[in-house]
This record gives sequence, structure tokens and C-alpha cells, in this order.
Amino acid sequence: MRTLEQWFEEYAVSHQNPKNKAIHYICVPAIFFSIVGLLMSIPSGLIANTLKLNSPIIENWAVVVLIFVLIFYIRLSVAMAIKIAVFSAICLIVNYYIGQVVPLWIFSIGVFIIAWIGQFYGHNIEGKKPSFLKDLQFLMIGPAWVVENLFSKKQ
Repeated sequence: MRTLEQWFEEYAVSHQNPKNKAIHYICVPAIFFSIVGLLMSIPSGLIANTLKLNSPIIENWAVVVLIFVLIFYIRLSVAMAIKIAVFSAICLIVNYYIGQVVPLWIFSIGVFIIAWIGQFYGHNIEGKKPSFLKDLQFLMIGPAWVVENLFSKKQ
């Protein structure tokens, strides 16, 4: 199993151009956020009836999926898993409130499409294919790479 640093080294190969990096710093979190919103939009009667927590922020498919996402990150780095957990909690809360104003699934699809257009534009600038075309696990490495690059002291 590769370490988080090894994943980052390989991911960084196709993320050298400053414009592409800047686009990724915006679009990767936006894609993560929109996926959380889309998962929150799936009816969750089974979860609500089973858990009986009476909290629309916790009782949804996004929480179920995010538990598995966090397991993936814990295997690589507990510190990174905590950072992603905090971001995930923010995504859950903000998406909940957006869903009170507009249909969440429509909003999330819009953000998802726009962010992916940005991603592919960034890779066009970079002149390299997105890493996930080589290995789908890079879809999980992208958010961690953004967190590491934006909030680490190594900059």
C-alpha cells in the first residue's frame, strides 16, 4: 500500500502549472461539496427509521458514504482523516442550509458540472491528463492534496 506522501508525489506530477493548481484548489473542494449535496438529496427513509437520530444533517446517505471515505483516509493518515472529517462536516451543514432555500440536487449538479469543466480546463492548461484516468483512487487523493497544499506549513 502506498503512503500518503507517495500518492501526493505521483499526483503532483500532473499538477505543476500554477493556474492548474489554483483551479484545483477551487474545483476539487467544490466537487467534493457537490457530491455530498447529491448524496444528501437521496431519500433516506431507511437510515432515518433505523438510526432514529431525528437530525436531517446526520440521517442521510452522505454520512454513510463519508464514513467509508474517512476509513480510506484513516488508512493513509489519521491527521488527514481528521482534516477531511472537518471539511466533510462543513459540507454537510452548508448543504443542509442550501437545501432549505433551493432544491439541493439541482444546485449540486450545477456545481458539479461547473467544477469538472474547470478541472478539465486546468488540465488542458497543464497539458497532462487528470491523474484519476490512471487510477480512480486519485479521486480520493485530490481533496487530501488540496488540503495539504493549502494548509500545510511546507509551502
